[in-house]
Amino acid sequence: MAEPQNPNPLTESKTLNTELETLTPEETTAVAAATETTHTTDVADEHDVDYDMADFATALESFDREQAAEKEAAQSAMSDDTITTGTVVKITDKHVVVDIGLKSEGLIPLDQVVDHTGAPKFNIGDTVDVVVEREESEGGYLVSYEKAQRLRVWDELEKAANEKTIVTGTVLGRVKGGLTVDIGIKAFLPGSQVEIRPVRNLDGYVGHPIDVRVIKLNKKRGNVVVSRKEILEEEQNSKKSATLETLEEGAVLTGVVKNLTDYGAFVDLSGLDGLLHITDMSWGRLTHPRDLVQVGDEIQVKVLKFDKDKQRVSLGFKQLTPDPWLDAVERYPIGAQVRGRVLSVTDYGAFVELEQGIEGLVHVSEMSWSKRLKHPSKLVKPGDEVDTIILAVNPQDRRISLGMKQLQENPWEQLDDKFPVGSTVEGRVRNLTDFGAFIEIEDGIDGLVHVSNLSWTKRVKHPSEVLKKGEKVKAVVLGVEPENRRLSLGIKQLEPDVWDTFFAQHRTSDVVKGKVLRTAQFGAFVEIAEGVEGLCHVSEMVDDFGAPVHLEIGDEREFKIVKMSPEEKKVGLSLRGIGDDASRAEVESYKSKASSSSSTSSSSSTTLGDLINWKRSERE
Repeated sequence: MAEPQNPNPLTESKTLNTELETLTPEETTAVAAATETTHTTDVADEHDVDYDMADFATALESFDREQAAEKEAAQSAMSDDTITTGTVVKITDKHVVVDIGLKSEGLIPLDQVVDHTGAPKFNIGDTVDVVVEREESEGGYLVSYEKAQRLRVWDELEKAANEKTIVTGTVLGRVKGGLTVDIGIKAFLPGSQVEIRPVRNLDGYVGHPIDVRVIKLNKKRGNVVVSRKEILEEEQNSKKSATLETLEEGAVLTGVVKNLTDYGAFVDLSGLDGLLHITDMSWGRLTHPRDLVQVGDEIQVKVLKFDKDKQRVSLGFKQLTPDPWLDAVERYPIGAQVRGRVLSVTDYGAFVELEQGIEGLVHVSEMSWSKRLKHPSKLVKPGDEVDTIILAVNPQDRRISLGMKQLQENPWEQLDDKFPVGSTVEGRVRNLTDFGAFIEIEDGIDGLVHVSNLSWTKRVKHPSEVLKKGEKVKAVVLGVEPENRRLSLGIKQLEPDVWDTFFAQHRTSDVVKGKVLRTAQFGAFVEIAEGVEGLCHVSEMVDDFGAPVHLEIGDEREFKIVKMSPEEKKVGLSLRGIGDDASRAEVESYKSKASSSSSTSSSSSTTLGDLINWKRSERE
């Protein structure tokens, strides 16, 4: 017989209990309640599970819709260059963080929103227009302030470019080749378009407002090029036209110095440049225009010449005042003492300004009585105040000669009394030349010893044979010329004149012994005493029989004096009659020696034998 099947397969089989379990009414009620409660709880749990699954699906669907909407909004903003307004929520060292209404915040590169000082233009809480460019991998969106500005102002810039209207901006800084200008967006101002003339230093424009004109646009690249030069040229041409209508020679105008050169200054006459030449700047002498004017100075000038066809204007500045040279003779009489300022120093003197436009020259020779002043700079320098004496005035040549030494005592005026002719002086050899030696006998006083006055006996070819520079020597004053500032000295005059001694000891017809020094066609020069020469003419170079005698340099012979001239210091010699005169001379010489002998003689007469013996002893 088959066993009954278990209706609940999940129910574990149990051994049947044959005993009947009897439950009380209370227990029956409790079990029923528990059974009901358990059933109710199971039903509730099944209901909650169903509800959570439905809510999660709904939330997930909502999140997906929001994400899709945000992505669509971001894609739309990025694709259409849509301008989005955001709020600054944070500023970092690299970005300005803005709330742009999306789940993630926008990041503006900091360099797009700083002024010329580097400070951000916006603060936290400010609203700012941006264009979303892309989503960053790290989170957030990269947004552009500059692009938003370009989109906002581009139409206005295109209109300004087409109509050539002026746009005002602020110079943000220097870039390669020019400047960056903020005109709503960053624009490039080339260096060549800043001014009419080239500008070397552009740093001075940074941070300042500037008027420019849009000359080039590239919307695709977002490039804008502006020019300030065009505006300035138009203004200049407008002023220039007005100036040309009223300009005439002789007119006095006010202008501004624009540029300086070595030869003058260019002056802006309301759009027209005129040349102020250096010669028309001052009645005096200028070394450079900057000595009178500087760039930017506003000055009055007179139109000297105007060429309307070539638009050239010659200007004058000194012509606005009277020529000071017109009455210079009356205001600066000769001999007057005046005070001035040294303007410049040259090799030949110093220029002294007596008044504006009046200068005088102190020549180096008029600075000091001393001849030792080699250069004026040893005495004066530019800027010195000096006292001078008027020596000469020449208004036609616009020259005044001045002197400084005239205010000092002239040491030459008292020289006659201090060093009379014939007096002996002592000094130091200061310089040697081919013609003599200069000896300084006191400060500023030099005397010249001519080469002929160095020695009585020696033929001196150069002073260095006798003297040395710096040597201390004595000399005799030979002549004084205070007016020419000359002092003649002699050294040989310290010793007796050998010529005077010779003329005092000799007479005509005396026989003297001499040595031939040199020969010529007309005769021979013979040294007959130390430092004394005589001339034996060719007509006297014969023996007692009239036969010619040939003389050679170095020959030593006896000569007869036939002529003496103390004034000319000349002695004429001859070879004629030497024998007879020599015998008589020998007798006289023997007598002289014999009479002066200390031996006693018994007879005063002289025999021929005595003479022969004396001569023999002389030879021995």
